Amino acid sequence: MLYQFHEMNRTLLSPLVQWAEASSKLFSNPISPLAHTPFSQRIAASYELMFRLGKDYEKPPFNINSTVIDGDVTVTVFEEVAEHKSFCRLLHFKKDLNAKQAATLKQPTVLLVAPLSGHHSTLLRDTVRELLPNHDVYITDWTDARMVPLSEGPFHLHDYIYYVQDFIRKLGPDVHVISVCQPTVPVLAAISLMASENDPKLPKTMTMMGGPIDPRKSPTQVNDLATKKSFSWFENTVIYSVPPTYPGYGRKVYPGFLQHAGFVAMNPQRHAQSHWDFFMHLREGDNESAEEHRKFYDEYNAVLDMPAEYYLETIRTVFQECRLPRGTWEVEGKLVRPQDIKSVALFTIEGELDDISGSGQTEAAQDLCSGIPKSKKQHFTAPKCGHYGIFAGRRWREIICPKIGEFIKAHS
Repeated sequence: MLYQFHEMNRTLLSPLVQWAEASSKLFSNPISPLAHTPFSQRIAASYELMFRLGKDYEKPPFNINSTVIDGDVTVTVFEEVAEHKSFCRLLHFKKDLNAKQAATLKQPTVLLVAPLSGHHSTLLRDTVRELLPNHDVYITDWTDARMVPLSEGPFHLHDYIYYVQDFIRKLGPDVHVISVCQPTVPVLAAISLMASENDPKLPKTMTMMGGPIDPRKSPTQVNDLATKKSFSWFENTVIYSVPPTYPGYGRKVYPGFLQHAGFVAMNPQRHAQSHWDFFMHLREGDNESAEEHRKFYDEYNAVLDMPAEYYLETIRTVFQECRLPRGTWEVEGKLVRPQDIKSVALFTIEGELDDISGSGQTEAAQDLCSGIPKSKKQHFTAPKCGHYGIFAGRRWREIICPKIGEFIKAHS
């Protein structure tokens, strides 16, 4: 009933939210007489804050329309759906090249595996943008489970693994796989199973960034929640059916609005301060700072529903039973053996200040992949870098992305 109550509440609040948006514009638009009255900026700021706190946040676009190749040549970029599955699209950021450029430009193919853990793949916009100048980039664009009809069947953790394998085989064997946060675990499983079967389409490299390969190391608040609550608590407390207003009516999901509440609950004071700062920036006419706030929360507040079976299996397999580092994970009867990987180069990356995946959790892949020669292994801990700083922001652009580029080039 919680999901239905949420939808009813959203519907009831919709007129108020629209009124707040219109009122904000009425007191801020220069052509409106009310914008020139005393306290108009303060009133407009109050209405916009009300609007943004109550509005629905849809999946934002990537908005990557161009990139620079060969140092100074700007080319158009457009999104192309390379493959479409029930719960995911494989998006290709295709460069619009002329005949000469197409004949001479040889860039490594990168499969960027985005998290399916609450936010949309557009969270990796900055990751894609910085990889594009020197790489041919594909990304997994996961579908909101409430938009997938029940007739498409369930989506399990092993389905995630098979999706990754299908995409690797489609782009391989010269593909380089980069996984960010949650997918490091199923990506390592996917490549391990391929190695155990001597699959000829194994990727050249795998880069794993800020993921819970071994969540027993330096456990964070996220790890504690997953282990201190029983499996039945997750089943009975956070799983709900999609209401009839969506194509996925009847599907069991972990709703996005609950995930968002959990995100905010981790740092409530920080978010409250951020919204207060936003109000003050609007009052003072600091439009640049206000726009930065809008951009961040347009992304942060846009969440998707996850299939219940996938979410619950992730909780049990990855966090509660730690089957990957313990060597007990079986995927439909096949044991996941990272030690069978021998030819794929491994690069693990962590943030020194990561409060989502603690220190050592990602680096654990180095020991698990004991069959990979030391010459094909590399680890980097980004100093003064939090979780999001690993794949977005200045440290990503100036330090981490160049290191990944060098690693891919060395093992192409």
